[in-house]
This record gives sequence, C-alpha cells and structure tokens, in this order.
Amino acid sequence: MLSYRPSLTTIMGTRSFWIVVAALLAMMAAAGAPSPLYVVYEQRIGFSSVTLTVIFAVYVVALLATLLTVGSLSDHVGRKPVLAIAFVLEIVSVALFLPADSVAWLMLARVVQGIATGVALGALGAALVDTEPAGSGRGTLMNSVLPALGLAVGALGAGVLLEYAPSPIQAVFWVLIAIMVLTLVGLLAMPETALRRPGALASLRPDLRVPAKVRPAFLAGLPIFVATWAVGGIYLSLGGSLAAGVFGLRNHVVGGLVVAVLTLSGALASYLLRAAPPRRSTWLGSYALVLGLLLALAGIAAPSPVLFFLGSAVTGLGFGGSYLGALRAVMATVPAGSRAATLSAVLTVSYLAFSGPAIIAGWAATRVGLRDAAVGYAIAVILVTLASMAIQLGRSRGLRRATPPVPAGQDP
Repeated sequence: MLSYRPSLTTIMGTRSFWIVVAALLAMMAAAGAPSPLYVVYEQRIGFSSVTLTVIFAVYVVALLATLLTVGSLSDHVGRKPVLAIAFVLEIVSVALFLPADSVAWLMLARVVQGIATGVALGALGAALVDTEPAGSGRGTLMNSVLPALGLAVGALGAGVLLEYAPSPIQAVFWVLIAIMVLTLVGLLAMPETALRRPGALASLRPDLRVPAKVRPAFLAGLPIFVATWAVGGIYLSLGGSLAAGVFGLRNHVVGGLVVAVLTLSGALASYLLRAAPPRRSTWLGSYALVLGLLLALAGIAAPSPVLFFLGSAVTGLGFGGSYLGALRAVMATVPAGSRAATLSAVLTVSYLAFSGPAIIAGWAATRVGLRDAAVGYAIAVILVTLASMAIQLGRSRGLRRATPPVPAGQDP
C-alpha cells in the first residue's frame, strides 16, 4: 500500500499558514484587550464617557489612516519586513500602556496601536492567502472569522486577568508583550511569501474610487456598513461601562464578556453564512440585528442582564451576517482593477461608523446618562437598519423589473 508523505514545501507552507493565523489572532486580541480596561481607567484617572470614546476613536482613526496608505505595501517589499515593523510597533504600543496614568498616555498608546494594526492587517490578510493549502479557501475564511474571534479572545482574556491576576492591569500588558514577542519570532522564522516588485512609493497613495457601475450597490449597502460598525463601536468602547453602570455588574470578566458575546456570534454568523447568497445573508443579518437590538433594549429597560446578553448574541449574528452579505454584494459588482479602491471606500465608511457614533454616544451619556444614551443609540441603529432593508427591497424590485422576461420555451 502506498502512503502519502507531504513534501517539505507542503509542511513549511502549512506551518507558515498557522503562524500567520496565530499572528492575526494575536494582533486582534491586543486590539480587543483594552475594552474591559476602559471602565477601570475611567475610574482611576477620572475622565468622562466622551473622553473614553475619544480614546477609543483615536485608535480607529490611526488604524484607518495607516491601512489606507500602507495596506498594500507588502505586495511590493514583501510580507516579512512589513509584519516585523507592525509587531515591533505593537510591542511598543503595549509597553506604553504600562505606565499610562493620564489621558495623554492612553491616547498615545492607542494611536501607536492603531498604526501597528493598520500596518499589519493588509500584510496578514495577504499572507493568509499566500500560505493557505492550495484550493482550500482557508485564507479567505480566516480573514473573515479571525478578526472578530481575536477581539473576543482579547476582551475576555483581559477581563479574566483584571479580575483574578495580581497587579491586574500590568498583567494584561505583560502577557500581551510576551505573546507579541513570540509571534514576531515565528513570523521571522517563516519563509517570505511575496516577491519584491517596484511601485512601493506609489502604493502609499490612498485610492478610494467607487466606479459608477458599483455605486448603486455601494449606496444600497451603505446603511448596513454604518449600522453594523456603529454597534461594534459602542460595544467595544462603552460595553464595560454599560455592564457596570446599568446592570451593576462590577466583575471585569462580565465587562469582557459583553464584547466577546457580540464578536463571537459575529464570527459564527460569518462562518455559517459564508456560502449563502449575498442577498439572503444581508436579509437574515438585518432581521437578526433589529431583533437583537430590541432584546438588548428590553434588557436595559428591565433591567435584565440575561436578556441583554441574549440580545447582544443575536445582534452579533446580525452584525456578521448583514455586513458579510452587503460587502459581498458590493464586491460582486466591482471590476477587477477597482477592487482595492472600492474595498478602501467600504473600510473608510465602516471605520468612521465604528468611531464617530461612539463619540456621540459618549457625549450623550454625559448629558442624559449612560442608560438613556444607550437606548437612543440602539433606536437610531434600528432605524438605519430598517431604512437599509427598505432600500434593499426597492433595489431588488427594480432589478427584477429591469430583467427581461425569458421567452416561452426557453430555459431561464
């Protein structure tokens, strides 16, 4: 009987793939780790909810600006140099959190972390596709699932350390530093997966074009991009404050769980609906988003933590399903030469929705209280989602009317 022995190239390729998987998971875990810490910093340093959300938002703005400029740099200089720079910057950013005792320190740490994440994401996404087993599609799957999974692991892990570790805040960041150093060593040990080619400087110029033929789909998906990422923004910035201020849950594990429930269910929805038609995924996700937010609102009104967490889980399913469907619907209409520019436009809208509305919610919390601000925020997202569903329905009917009927006797 013949037995299959994988070649050294296959073994190295597989090993490289899992190193990149671990690297993306680690980077996103570091991004999620500060979420349960915000409420602690808020109490220790003494700043308002609006300041908290600004600290969250500067990370997003730094990430977006970096991603739009260096997102494709690894296509020209190679994956490893870009990833090495990204993880060194990440180690620096995490180290900056260690002495942080003021708003300025926290903002500096978050800006550097945003830059590090922005540098890494493009190169990691490309490296996953470079190293995936041929024809498996695992790289694309990991690109869609790992970011949300990493946020959940980071937030929940930080919550556990905060609650049970000695010197809890220091413990969170020393653990992250150790993980980043190990990850950097692994990345440096793997072979380069991209050849150098000219055009590195030209690649730094942001390109946000949306071709004319893509604009109807882009505009139809716009409310979903805004609604889903606005939900993510308030959970990651004010989730711990909601658990403590609305439900009186001071356990830091619960603060991490608020983020983890949303992001884990979002990752699950992305996996389950990965092969679904874009329209079905968008509709199922939109229904789940509205239902989940209504359940979360009921939990806040009761107040009932169980109902709130159930609503958060359903909301996460809606986030993952509707965003995945809307993104695929847009990208399906994009000519090959305009994919990067269109995706950059989608990411710009998404990340602005991730940060801007959260700042508004933080400001509102200082005026009307966290509970009322959260209620108003959820209602606004529900209305945006319902508007999106109406737009999608109108667009579908318009497309059906524009499609010529099939002549009798011919197969459709």
